[in-house]
Amino acid sequence: MKYFSLAILLVLFSCGNQEDILLPKSNVTIVSDVKDHSPIYIFFRTKGKDTLAEVNRKNSIITTNWILHIDKRLPLRLVIPEVVKLQEKKRNEVAHKNELAENYYSYADSIGKNMAFLPFTKVYYKMEKPMSSFIVFFSRKNEIYVDGFSGSREELKHFLTSFKDKYKMIRFGFDENMSYGTYIQNEIFIQSLKIINKEEFVY
Repeated sequence: MKYFSLAILLVLFSCGNQEDILLPKSNVTIVSDVKDHSPIYIFFRTKGKDTLAEVNRKNSIITTNWILHIDKRLPLRLVIPEVVKLQEKKRNEVAHKNELAENYYSYADSIGKNMAFLPFTKVYYKMEKPMSSFIVFFSRKNEIYVDGFSGSREELKHFLTSFKDKYKMIRFGFDENMSYGTYIQNEIFIQSLKIINKEEFVY
């Protein structure tokens, strides 16, 4: 976790006050190292009874890989709109576009005791319910529903492994009030299924 501590210290010195981000945790590392990167932070904030997501991207460089450090306590309804804005900025860049630059979420590998990274460059988010009736939905309580029927992760894995070639696009839905920390755990599971073409809906 030295890498993350250094990143936070840079924010401390630049802002003049203490900044903390609670990273999501998992027991597996998807990507262990990212070269030529820029950090982007999304902080957990409160104002009265309201929860806010505050973005700090002043150190980001458009031609580099972007690593998003996001507080695990934030709900998806606040996180994903900010992520979409960042994605669109990078995708729409013309003058300094780098086709090889990727986007990653950071999280802590609790087993390896290191920071790990989850690629999401090819994920397309929509803040709406999909028109298609077939969708894999993860509820706020982390229940999984496939086409209206509930099932376990193992059942979902078997189903999607058997039928993923049948569907040109697999659509995943997430409860908008799900915590970002829970979302990352689900996303790591989804990526383990090696599904390339997918859309994600938050509603």
